[in-house]
Amino acid sequence: PNPNEIAVRAAAKVYRENDCDGVIAFGGGSSLDLGKAVALVVTHDGALESFTPQNNGAKKIGLVAPLVAIPTTAGTGSETSRATVVILNNGEKRLIASQMLLPKLAVLDPELTFTLPPLLTAATGMDAVTHCIEAFLSPVGNPVADAIALAGLDRALAQNALLDAVSDGSNRNARQSMLLVSTMGAMAFSKGLGATHAMSHACGKDETMRLHHGTLNAVLLPLVLRFNVKAAGHKYPSIAVAMGLDKKADLASHIEKINAQIGMPSNLRTMGITKEMVPDLAAHAAIDNTNLTNPVVLDEQGYNNLFRDALLN
Repeated sequence: PNPNEIAVRAAAKVYRENDCDGVIAFGGGSSLDLGKAVALVVTHDGALESFTPQNNGAKKIGLVAPLVAIPTTAGTGSETSRATVVILNNGEKRLIASQMLLPKLAVLDPELTFTLPPLLTAATGMDAVTHCIEAFLSPVGNPVADAIALAGLDRALAQNALLDAVSDGSNRNARQSMLLVSTMGAMAFSKGLGATHAMSHACGKDETMRLHHGTLNAVLLPLVLRFNVKAAGHKYPSIAVAMGLDKKADLASHIEKINAQIGMPSNLRTMGITKEMVPDLAAHAAIDNTNLTNPVVLDEQGYNNLFRDALLN
């Protein structure tokens, strides 16, 4: 569920040994991210760590191997984003972003998602919903991305595509809609994401626990919505209306109700996160690139507080 640099290097070895000239990434978001990282590694020298935003990596990325992306889940939107997220050899889970990493072609075929189990349909769907919400709340100005984010929320929640896909995996219209929501979410988060993703990346770096990214986002989103309300609450009515709710609706509570309805965990504790892990998680989240576009940029202490709340709620 979380691609690592070891797997990237192994795939790159196969690429070189077979004199390949491109990459077809087929599968969920982790598979697509792995494919992007392979396209980078076979054309660039250096550890993947050197290409992260923390190391001014985008400026080091030139042309990569051509990439075709074929998603079989509807969540990350990696098929249309310029980023890949990989667990590095140093143990960190970091984003690498460049326009060069955009796939040359994306194929969205709803039939490829028909057999995705309900829980994974739910978790990946909430990943896409989180992308739309956090992108809209990002302080970066981009009205077009904002419109795409709200349209994605409308399709997923107001039009019930997420619930319909979870309840009936063979519902072609719902599956097609959720693929579009996934892609729209990734188009929208050209504005950046927020604290939900910073915390999710921190939890997802543990390769023994192998926690699912979309599930983490679903669990953490209500907590972060409550935290961000003072700084970005003026944007909440637009989100509520896009979700098919009254503009004064409690967004965090509504997300919690959806989570319960589709079988998501109630807190991080039930996923295996303990209070002893919090200091390390907080340190990782504080320097995650997505923290920079949260409505409130948090320091380590801020994330310590949020992670402790996430264990209790």
